[in-house]
Amino acid sequence: MMQPISGFHKDEENHWVAELACGHYQHVRHDPPWTNRPWTQSEAGRSGMIGHELNCVKCDQGKPLDQPATDGLLGRQVNV
Repeated sequence: MMQPISGFHKDEENHWVAELACGHYQHVRHDPPWTNRPWTQSEAGRSGMIGHELNCVKCDQGKPLDQPATDGLLGRQVNV
């Protein structure tokens, strides 16, 4: 299920993680040549991806939320 990015944080291994509006987290590593996401390396690049939709496999699988779900860009918590 496609879900918009609502924010980012770094995990305990210093990798960038996208916070999706559905309440799930998804790693967005930049690890060339296997994964090429140079936009993760700058604040401007990450900010430019807010609202961009990623496929959330956790939603498809009915997994529990990693965080409270939000309404996307405004970051308000919603009930799912």
